[in-house]
Amino acid sequence: MLGVSWALGGLASLLAILVAVFLLEIIAGILLPRRVATVAPGDRKRRPRIAVLIPAHNESGGIRATLDDIRAQICSGDRLLVVADNCTDRTAVVAAAAGAEVIERHDLTRIGKGYALDNGLQHLRAEPPQIVVFVDADCRLLPDAIGRLALASSGTGRLVQALYHMASPDHGRINYRVAEFAWRVCNWIRPLGLSSLGLPCRLAGAGMAFPWGVIRSVELASGEIAEDQKLGPDQTLAGHAPMFCPSAVVTSQFPTSAEGAKSQRQRWDQGHLGLILTLVPQMIGRGLARGNFGLLALALDWAVPPLALLEVLLTFVLVVTGSAALLGVSSAALIISAASFAAFMFAALLSRFAHGRDLLPPAALLSIVPYVFGKLGLYGRFFLQPRASRWVRTDRN
Repeated sequence: MLGVSWALGGLASLLAILVAVFLLEIIAGILLPRRVATVAPGDRKRRPRIAVLIPAHNESGGIRATLDDIRAQICSGDRLLVVADNCTDRTAVVAAAAGAEVIERHDLTRIGKGYALDNGLQHLRAEPPQIVVFVDADCRLLPDAIGRLALASSGTGRLVQALYHMASPDHGRINYRVAEFAWRVCNWIRPLGLSSLGLPCRLAGAGMAFPWGVIRSVELASGEIAEDQKLGPDQTLAGHAPMFCPSAVVTSQFPTSAEGAKSQRQRWDQGHLGLILTLVPQMIGRGLARGNFGLLALALDWAVPPLALLEVLLTFVLVVTGSAALLGVSSAALIISAASFAAFMFAALLSRFAHGRDLLPPAALLSIVPYVFGKLGLYGRFFLQPRASRWVRTDRN
């Protein structure tokens, strides 16, 4: 019994640490004063030269709107570069007609978003900008997003992440509304919390600004599906921790097709879980060895699994520890797991009250449970099937 008690206590304690990180970020993001990247009016007179880099794979149907948003925000001397990567459609033609500088890349042995980004950076070396902004080809940009990102990055010398919103194409379906709410929590409330605590934030993969002196030496040529997100930990270790700029807003939309939504969720969750298993232990070790508190904070932030998976794990451990307590095992693990479950629910409800009432009215809350447990198959495939390592365009038809 003693061994079982220690094992359950260890598992419950590990989840308690993750929930404590999550709860702290939520409380800080909602209740604490915000310490985020801002742009003073006088800074606009010193606007740096910008290059907006867009990797695009078969995006002819939607890239024009993205390019129009960007062209309305850049100035003379700035560059708008599209890397048409292994495209079989008219992406290059559409981008060129919209006024973008276009390079085409064809290499079926080296497939991935990282290769496209690296190709674009190599092209920029001949006439480098001061700031490079990465934008995905399916994003829309609110006014002045590019300028705010560039000024925040040039003024601090750091990587800067925009507020990256993901909108539901159909607000009537509970799965889309829950997904949008979870996105707000992970990419809005939690980064606000980290910034309010003076800590770096993770990179979201789009709406990112980099000083040229930093990004020029970064190795991006990889097929890893989370390569752009790995930039945050790598650069935090190098002394260029990312910061959050919520006044610069970039938006996108979840795919409407069932296959597109499935592949997108699988790609995101695979990338996140893969980083937890491979990168987070390295980050913790290096953070402790070098006394880099920012890297430790970022490691703990990454260690929190996708919210649906975290809820499933908390429920499972609560049931197991409760059953064990009924069989005579020490109730210490049950107490820890019950407190963790309550803390998680409090953080989720606080987030919903602050930023989710429009998505999740009271009548919809009970519908979250089948949505969460419906994702068990996705997490099972992560462990039972080979992980994707290719850049696959999301089906938005």
